[in-house]
Order: sequence, then structure tokens, then C-alpha cells
Amino acid sequence: MALDYSVIGSRLRKARLAKNLTQEELCEKIDISIAFLSRVERGYSHINLKRLTQICNILEVSEGYILSGASNEQANYLNQEFSELLNKCTPEKQKMIYNVVKAIVEEE
Repeated sequence: MALDYSVIGSRLRKARLAKNLTQEELCEKIDISIAFLSRVERGYSHINLKRLTQICNILEVSEGYILSGASNEQANYLNQEFSELLNKCTPEKQKMIYNVVKAIVEEE
């Protein structure tokens, strides 16, 4: 599975805003440029694991969440991702997805 850097950047931005940090404040904490962080948040630049870990520690989010959207610290960690995906679908596709999920759940 290839990494989607625009999604990774979006998650970083959401986590930063949730901590009420500006780009400038976050950049000062880990000594990177605002331009670089801006490019990362927009998905135009890749971030290495060292910097990602530094940012995640400051923002108090897991690297796993930033990279995959999954945070197994919460029981309902995929609810938001499912909701975002469903909102992008037509009503017909939503019904198809519902029927597939219903069939899977009922098999148990």
C-alpha cells in the first residue's frame, strides 16, 4: 500500500490545530521551517520518521494514526474514516457498501 502524503499531511494539520498550535509554534519546537511544514501538511513534501516522531510526540498522537488513520487507543477509531469515505460516495454506492457490511456482520 502506497502512502498518501496529502492524507498524512491533513492528519498532521488536524492534530496540530487540535493542540491549538500554529505552524510557527510547532516549527520552533523541532527546528524546521514553516515552509517545509506547510508543504508537508499539503502533501507536497515527504517527512522522515525522525521528524514525524518528533511532531507526534509534541502533538500527542501516534505515528500509526498519522500514517494509517488507525489509532487503536480508541474502540471506535475507524468511525471518522468510514464517515469521510461514505460522504464521498453517491447514495447508490452507500447502499452497496451497507449491504456488503451487513452481509459480513451477519455471517458471524
